[in-house]
Amino acid sequence: MYKNNKLVLLTSATVLAVGASAMASATTLEDTVNRGAVQCGVSDGLPGFSSPDDAGEWQGLDVDVCRAVAAAVFGDAEAVRYVPLNAVERFTALQSGEVDVLSRNTTWTTTRDTTLGINFTGTNFYDGQGFLVSSDLGISSAMELDGAAVCVQSGTTTELNLADYFRANDMEFDPIVFDTSEQTVGGFEAGRCDVLTSDTSQLAALRIQLNDPDGAMVLPEIISKEPLGPAVRQGDDQWFNIVKWSLFAMLNAEEFGVTSDNVDEMLGSEDPDIARLLGEDGNYGEGMGLDADWAYHIISQVGNYAESFERNVGMDSPLQIERGINALWTDGGIQYAPPIR
Repeated sequence: MYKNNKLVLLTSATVLAVGASAMASATTLEDTVNRGAVQCGVSDGLPGFSSPDDAGEWQGLDVDVCRAVAAAVFGDAEAVRYVPLNAVERFTALQSGEVDVLSRNTTWTTTRDTTLGINFTGTNFYDGQGFLVSSDLGISSAMELDGAAVCVQSGTTTELNLADYFRANDMEFDPIVFDTSEQTVGGFEAGRCDVLTSDTSQLAALRIQLNDPDGAMVLPEIISKEPLGPAVRQGDDQWFNIVKWSLFAMLNAEEFGVTSDNVDEMLGSEDPDIARLLGEDGNYGEGMGLDADWAYHIISQVGNYAESFERNVGMDSPLQIERGINALWTDGGIQYAPPIR
């Protein structure tokens, strides 16, 4: 939890020495604590990643990142205010301070990382762009899409990838552009396009919203790299570290076999990695302005990465996405967190 009783007052000389960036480094944390909740930018409704359930409670893989940050800061994973954002408005909301963190199936790219004034804090889902088509079309490959009308969402990397793929393969297409993923799937279902393109995880989420999910299929081609992850504003290293290590704590917890069910039993573990993770050996939250048990609160209330993955997008969810490259590095995937030490 936030160490509001242990704030260190900087002298004027120290402030001048460390510069304006260090002055800003506590701003987001202090504002968040004063507000009493993390302002989290999420999608405007993408099952498995961020969408409200029937009771209006937000659920999803991206939502769990927000909940993890809240658990680290407040010791309360429910101390989050969700701000639904479409693809066009998401970066402005983060840049302007409307949200503290953007956790909204957003691809980490050079342009976004270097020109928008934001920092990506990690990758919580490795993805790639694909194509959803009606089974009635009778095609089995994206190479058969020459001349197709393609539904695509504006303000996304999907638009550029789509143009690149068709140009590289000397094919033509007619883009049918929409502002939201909901409009995009509506256009596909209404027959305004032959194909819907997006990240394959999003295609899985959109497919289950169709009136006849079995009447559509995802083609085998993956045409891009889409590392999806949370982002924060640049110039605030403390907040950057909090969001980054909240995700890393979930990944490390999975690797060490610490779950929401057994985390209390793991307290007092003689395994040094587990002891450091749970704040039993050293205080690895201190450098972020957090208490020693920050990761314990994340794991006990949100769970480790595997728990979040399986209930939201994995085989225990309606999407039934296999772990694949999102498995830990120890299980043949590429998910990997730096050590807590």
